[in-house]
Amino acid sequence: MTSAPVAAPAGAAPRSSQASRLPSLTGLRWVAALLVFGFHAGTMRIIAEPDYQAVVGQIFTLGLSGVQFFFILSGFVLVWSARPHDSRRRFWQRRFAKIYPNHVLLWALAMLAAVWFADPINPVAALENLFLLQAWDPRPGYFYSVNNVSWSLSCELFFYLCLPLALPLVRRARPWLLWAVVIAVPLLILALWPAQTLVPEQSRWWFTQVFPLVRSLEFWMGVAAAELMLRGRWRGPRLPLAGLIFVATWVVASQWIRAELWAALLSAAYVVLIAAAADADVRGYRSPLRSRPMVWLGEVSFAFYLVHVFVIMTILRLTGDWGTGLPGWWGPAAVIGFLLLTLGLAALVHRFVEQPMMRRLAPRRPAPPSQAISAPDAGQPEGVQPGR
Repeated sequence: MTSAPVAAPAGAAPRSSQASRLPSLTGLRWVAALLVFGFHAGTMRIIAEPDYQAVVGQIFTLGLSGVQFFFILSGFVLVWSARPHDSRRRFWQRRFAKIYPNHVLLWALAMLAAVWFADPINPVAALENLFLLQAWDPRPGYFYSVNNVSWSLSCELFFYLCLPLALPLVRRARPWLLWAVVIAVPLLILALWPAQTLVPEQSRWWFTQVFPLVRSLEFWMGVAAAELMLRGRWRGPRLPLAGLIFVATWVVASQWIRAELWAALLSAAYVVLIAAAADADVRGYRSPLRSRPMVWLGEVSFAFYLVHVFVIMTILRLTGDWGTGLPGWWGPAAVIGFLLLTLGLAALVHRFVEQPMMRRLAPRRPAPPSQAISAPDAGQPEGVQPGR
């Protein structure tokens, strides 16, 4: 399937050369990574003191949805940054160069740790994880295996394979259909939870939280929002109000135990925040998300995400605190220490693995026009490297 490139639709939002970089979306990646870290800091029993643990749990109880944030953001950025005359092969090669080196490094380290701790190794699960196929396997112990957080990369790989094939259809879609996608995703998230009763009980968590086809709903939500903004058809609040909506939604959703309710609410809040941040960059409005510290944190967020669980689990097992936590103030201090240590290690991985391997593995020659991916004449946002 081939498609000739198309020009940006008339009425597209104005872009300056600086604003087209979308650095605020890079900063948002750190927000998503921090949410996931906070969630795992609470669930991995770092803090033994119940009162301190309750505070972390109250703040980050919905941190699991940081992956939802990543999926929506990924769809948005990849459509926004689609290059004219790009080929499917070159697109897939860039995506491989972005995610696979870090994944292989953490896979190898996790396997070495398993040998060190004399953990049983399931060779099938390990190979599925290495080749990022684990999210398709509903068996417990398979989709969360080796470096557990890499399940989301298995989903992203599926999204990357689909996008170049679907993008020509996205470019031709009528605005009402794009809006229908944005609006329908939260409703579909709600509908999928009763639908899980059709799935065997032991696979229901996998079906709603891991299965790539289900998680792709969030990715396509981001795709549709980006296309609407490229055409100048997006209607949403500016960044300050969008930020308040996000915080208010988080507070309200955290009071609900039922996951389908907060997942649906947060998907809407996330897409509004992402679109508002992009619009702030496009129009030159003020945005704290594009400050130098936030952009740097966003750049290392992919490595941070892949490293954090491995670091926490390994150290707690070495110190004998795994499953019990640290007493008193040692628990909160350990969380801060893990945050800083993980950030430092992520910076090293980003600097000495991720960036060099992207330069080495990325395609060099321009793509032949006969296999071009349909894209607006917008150029690549230099300030944001699409992540997971």
